[in-house]
Amino acid sequence: MSPRNALLLFALIIPLTAQAWWNDAWSERRLVVLDTSEAGVATTSAVSGAVLPVRLHSGNFDFLAAKPDGSDIRLLAADDKTPLKFHIERFDSVNELALLWVQLPQIAPNSAGQKLYLYFGNPDAASEGSAPAASYDPSTRAVFHFGEGEATARDLSANGNSASGELTIEKAGLLGASARFAQVPLRISASPSLQLAPDGRFSFSGWVRLDDVNGGAVLYRQGPVAIRIEQGRLTLAGVGAQPLTGGALSAGSWQHIAVTVGGGKATLHLNGAEVAAGEAALPAVQDEVLIGEGLRGLLDELQIASDLRSVDWIRLAVGAQGVESRLLAVRGDEEVASEAGEVSYMGILVSNLTTDAWVVIVLLMVMLAIAVVVMVAKARLVSVTDKENRLFLRRFRDATDDFLDLEKQGASHAHSSLYRLYQAAVREVMKRGSEQGGINLSNASISAIKAAVDADLVRESHRLNAQMVLLTIAISGGPFLGLLGTVVGVMITFAAIAAAGDVNVNAIAPGIAAALLATVAGLAVAIPALFGYNYLASRIKNISADMQIFVDELITRIAESHSH
Repeated sequence: MSPRNALLLFALIIPLTAQAWWNDAWSERRLVVLDTSEAGVATTSAVSGAVLPVRLHSGNFDFLAAKPDGSDIRLLAADDKTPLKFHIERFDSVNELALLWVQLPQIAPNSAGQKLYLYFGNPDAASEGSAPAASYDPSTRAVFHFGEGEATARDLSANGNSASGELTIEKAGLLGASARFAQVPLRISASPSLQLAPDGRFSFSGWVRLDDVNGGAVLYRQGPVAIRIEQGRLTLAGVGAQPLTGGALSAGSWQHIAVTVGGGKATLHLNGAEVAAGEAALPAVQDEVLIGEGLRGLLDELQIASDLRSVDWIRLAVGAQGVESRLLAVRGDEEVASEAGEVSYMGILVSNLTTDAWVVIVLLMVMLAIAVVVMVAKARLVSVTDKENRLFLRRFRDATDDFLDLEKQGASHAHSSLYRLYQAAVREVMKRGSEQGGINLSNASISAIKAAVDADLVRESHRLNAQMVLLTIAISGGPFLGLLGTVVGVMITFAAIAAAGDVNVNAIAPGIAAALLATVAGLAVAIPALFGYNYLASRIKNISADMQIFVDELITRIAESHSH
């Protein structure tokens, strides 16, 4: 039985939720929970077609169970039947980091229990993940992830509005990699999909991290329409008689910017909050688009749409894409509560164990198995030895002048350490008696016999204490080995979460709790080994004392009966 199966079998003592399984070919499932209540990202109306990131790391996903490229991943709706459109921006099985983007047909407001399911663990699965363009609604005109390894700014929508110009990617960005700007803009050629019309609608959103707020920068420019940052203030120009200004940006931190124009109104949003609004109308424009003109800093997750993104749509983007992801939480399938509200906590721990923790736990299980075998074997040995010693000692003390002839008088005591010492003494006596033509021992012979028996006494002590060192290793080494697994597991969990940008408690807690399981495993090895060692050591000490007393008694009787 594998270690994982053994732990899962142990977990059966805690009720486990019975859920339908979409396809038996997939061995693993994770629950993704959306929270649009006050505790997560509060919304007041339903949002359709939003594309949200699902961040995977060692704390919430088993990369060893998935294919190296993540092509066996499937995402299903809450009914556990309907496939969802999604695409993979990043899947790094070596560093155990991944980023998926999934389109949700409907997100209900003020709900803490919306679910979708993530399946993986099918080595025979074909790559069926949706193309990025299929993940976005028709109103999306351009989307830029600025993913790691991109030589140019690639538009992931169906419109092909990729940007030209030198692209510098910084790995430590918002959601993994981000685009670094040094005042040189990216250019998007004019296209019908980006055309602005007086009766049209326009939405722009993205994340920015400024190196300096004192200068000016243009996030978006198309003809007279410009979204600028001037002295740390967000400004929209070219859609009204006067520029619209609001909000205060700071340097060195990620901030979400959203601008909507349509229906005679323009609105500026900063970090999900409306900061300015006024009358506005789009001009007729079909020019190229400039991104990041004069900007010093980072940009990420830029999106241009020909629709008015709602306030709730913007809030969901901020809550899902930000450093503190408060909207989505990836949990083990065992965390799904049953109708009775029961949860398998042990299942949560097992499903979130990191590779290093598994290695440590396997070693500890081997150590425990060895300790158990030693304890059982030594317990049988000392028990049989003690019983046989008592039986032989009674025969020896009941014997009179013929105490050296007990071997010829019947029962053998093969498991008695006293009997083996007696045999050693008899051999020495007989050897000297045959040399002298009778048994008449000198003081020197008595001393020699005692020395020979003492040597056998030492060997019997070694036999009784053999392999006891394995128990001391389990006692002292088990907790330290478990602690090592915990420390490394916590380090990996924090590093993965930091790299993924997912710092909510639901992402941190399972990984840390699972890492602590290694320490528990170490204590589970050490505690029984400690009790067993103390018990066995006490029994062995008593037997050793009995042997020492018997040797003195035996030599004394030999000296009294056969010395001159």
